[in-house]
Amino acid sequence: MTPARTNSSAPTVARFLSNPRTLLACGAAAGPLFLAVGLVLGLADDSFSFGRNALSQLSLGESGWIHRGVFLVTGALMCAGAAGIRQVLRGTTAGTWSPRLVAVLGTSFALNSVFSADPGAGYPVGTPSGPPPTMSAHGVVHLLGAGTGFLALCAAFVILARHFATTGQRGWALACRIVPAGVLAGFAASSASVVAFSAGAALGLGGLTAVAVHLRRTT
Repeated sequence: MTPARTNSSAPTVARFLSNPRTLLACGAAAGPLFLAVGLVLGLADDSFSFGRNALSQLSLGESGWIHRGVFLVTGALMCAGAAGIRQVLRGTTAGTWSPRLVAVLGTSFALNSVFSADPGAGYPVGTPSGPPPTMSAHGVVHLLGAGTGFLALCAAFVILARHFATTGQRGWALACRIVPAGVLAGFAASSASVVAFSAGAALGLGGLTAVAVHLRRTT
């Protein structure tokens, strides 16, 4: 008789999900991955301008399938990072709420892999230089998803700031208060400058990476 085959993937997945250091490493990689791929795709596309176009518009270009895939992978990594935060901070208010809020951001990235931003500001080629006269349904979903996700991230930082303050980590508490303020300032200035919007988003993603790395080191 042929021995029954065992499903070796189940224990592997279980070990992955139970290892907070691995999960936090995923969360730490999410932001740098998204920004690095966006930078490469933007530099490779002569019609894309970092001073005029948002990174999310790269989903509309010739290499849009790559950017949509990065949206999805980034979202999955963020959700893994959220699970890592929950395990490390289990039993605390921050361990209950901040992972849920980070997971909202991850879900918004995954959602925006399907619902792309609208063309505008001359991108892709042939698009008028100004903003679109009306927003499409997928453009509205994209905008609402991104806004909700980053607002959730800002709330997560506020909760983490309180946690770090109560545990005597004053530098991290201060940083977790500064980052959401910078994110909101960048988004508030987005109507005047897409660079401000991009800088705010990059600050939020960088802050999430820093927190994930810090928690991983202390685990």
